[in-house]
Amino acid sequence: MSENTTEATEAITTDTVVDEAPQEQAPVAEPVVHDTTADEAAPADEAAAADEVTAEDATDETSSGEGDDEVPAPSKRSGRRGQLEREGEVAADFLETLLDICDLDGDLDVDIDGDRAAVALVDSDEGRVPRRLVGPDGQVLEALQELTRLAVQAETGERSRLMLDVAGHRAERRAALVTLAREAIEGVKSSGEPAALAPMTAFERKVVHDEVLAAGLVSESEGAEPRRHVVISPA
Repeated sequence: MSENTTEATEAITTDTVVDEAPQEQAPVAEPVVHDTTADEAAPADEAAAADEVTAEDATDETSSGEGDDEVPAPSKRSGRRGQLEREGEVAADFLETLLDICDLDGDLDVDIDGDRAAVALVDSDEGRVPRRLVGPDGQVLEALQELTRLAVQAETGERSRLMLDVAGHRAERRAALVTLAREAIEGVKSSGEPAALAPMTAFERKVVHDEVLAAGLVSESEGAEPRRHVVISPA
């Protein structure tokens, strides 16, 4: 065999051995197992946190706010006082619109009386409040107060116990009732016997009940409207 043939044979043999040698395989990546418990819990926790923030925001938004052209929402205020302030402002807006429509004079004073919002329609520099808004025995005033409460409820979504006064009618009546109640209280203390007063409105009965309680006696309302009245008894 010639030298060239021998070299060619060796070259072929070498190439064949290289081709048939086992090749090193790349390592197979192990499947990655995710802990879905933590991953799935996170969105739920985030949702819960979002709900908590929403609830806290809704509470914090009851803090008071300022504004000349719009009444702050209840969520902008804080606590029961803020709610009563809101009721008074809504009532004042409603009554002011009503006065404008009817072309009537009067100014509005907004306050808080105990656990109620209080709005008073008083005489203004432009003119006096029409006394017909009070009516016989305050009947028109009672109707106007109920209408105002409904307007407040429609705006706030909460039942209102707002107290409305017109031209100082309730203030004068309150003073007279305090005198009447104190006289009745003295009579009950002296005689030791219960005393029944004349029929009164809910507002009037409340004034009497407060005076009786302050004097250390007992009172209750009896009868049905419009004959419902207060009975004062010894303690």
